[in-house]
Parts: sequence; C-alpha cells; structure tokens
Amino acid sequence: MTNNLFWNASVDELTKGYTYNLEHDSYTCLVCERTFENGVIYPVDDTLFEARKAAEKHITNEHGSMFQLLISLEKKYTGLTELQQEILQHFKSGQSDKEIAKYIQANNTSTIRHHRFKLKEKEKQARVFLAIMELLDQEQDESNSFITIHKGATMVDERYAITQEEKNKVLKTYFDKGLDQPLKQFPSKEKRKIIVLQHITTKFDRDQSYTELEINQVLKPIYHDHVTLRRYLIEYGFMERSRDGKEYKVK
Repeated sequence: MTNNLFWNASVDELTKGYTYNLEHDSYTCLVCERTFENGVIYPVDDTLFEARKAAEKHITNEHGSMFQLLISLEKKYTGLTELQQEILQHFKSGQSDKEIAKYIQANNTSTIRHHRFKLKEKEKQARVFLAIMELLDQEQDESNSFITIHKGATMVDERYAITQEEKNKVLKTYFDKGLDQPLKQFPSKEKRKIIVLQHITTKFDRDQSYTELEINQVLKPIYHDHVTLRRYLIEYGFMERSRDGKEYKVK
C-alpha cells in the first residue's frame, strides 16, 4: 500500500476509509482515491446517495471492511505477528476466550487473556508514539521532512528516504537552467533518478490518458533520450501502460 493519501490519513480517517477535502468539498476513498463531491447524487445498488454516504457504500462494496483491509497489511506496516492478526480477527467476530483458545490450540483461556493484555499495551504505546511524532512534526524544519512516495512505487525502500532539501539540491543540479528547461543529464544513482522522474511526472495531467506519441511530445523537450525517460517512468511506477501499449496514464 503506497498511496500517500492513505499513509497521511488520521486514525479517524483510516477507520472510516475516506477523507474529507474542505477546499473541494468532497470525500475521497483512501484505498483507491475515488472522489465523491458534495452536491452530486451517486447511484449505488439501485439507490441514490449523497456524497458522504456514497463514499461509505463504495468502501464497503469495493474494498470490504476497513478492519479486514488494515489487519491484512504486512507486518512492517502493522507490527502484528500472524498469531496476533488471527486473535484480533477472533476478537472482532465476538468469540469468547474459550472459543479462541480452541481455534489457536492454546492450552487455556489465560493464554488468550495474556494476548489481550499485550495488545492493549501495544495500543497504549502506539498512542504515545503518535503523540511524539506529531509534536516532532510541529517543530521540524520542512526542509528535513521526507518527500511523499508516489502511489505506483514498485518497491519502497531506502531509495525513497529523500528529504525536501535533498530533492531541491538534486533538481537544481540536473535542471541547472530551471525546472522548466531541459534536463542536463539523466542521473545514474537511484535516489536522484526518483527525484528527477517525480519532477518529470508533474508535466503530465494525472486525469488524462496519453498515446505513446503524446508522451514523446512531452518528453522530447526535456531530454534528448526520451525513450529512456519513458521506460523509467513505467519501470519505477510513475506511469502505467495498457497491455496493448496504446495508452499511458500517470499512476
């Protein structure tokens, strides 16, 4: 899950599955980023709903329970072991400690009570950690904040640990005549590639589909080897290409 909207959401928004945008007066699904504008009526299951309710119905119909979606994330995102995931699923279904002990083949119900206690302690730690990070964010210089990771990133690792300050320096180096001018050279280092490609992506409309010819027309003024740029935009997940190769879109 590399959707920036998802990872920047509050706990309340993650629970609901959508976020409200005051500027656009709209609700956006955190999973697929589909937007529902206030003032528009949406048909769902042969019934008409206003924006917020339509967003809720959409999440249920298209993505299922937010609980199931969140708990199914990898351990690196949740910090939960497979056993903890299983036990939480049993808690969610309302089963008794005795029933759960039978399912997970525990010796007795005290084992389940121990897991319940440990999970509650984990919840307390998470709340304190969130408060610490929020206080840190309030005081942190914006230049030291990390750039957002694009939705289509194929593999998120240390390459994406890029600060805003680092991004600005790289762009100034490779677009030495200005950000609207041609690229001096295409970088060989991974982090720099990502920064340059992310900037090039801003030249495209994310709501528009492009043919290969149209992609080339945008890329040619940026760099003489536009084929390399096009290939890396797809390889790094900034753009996607249809199976027949006729359509390109910002991912």
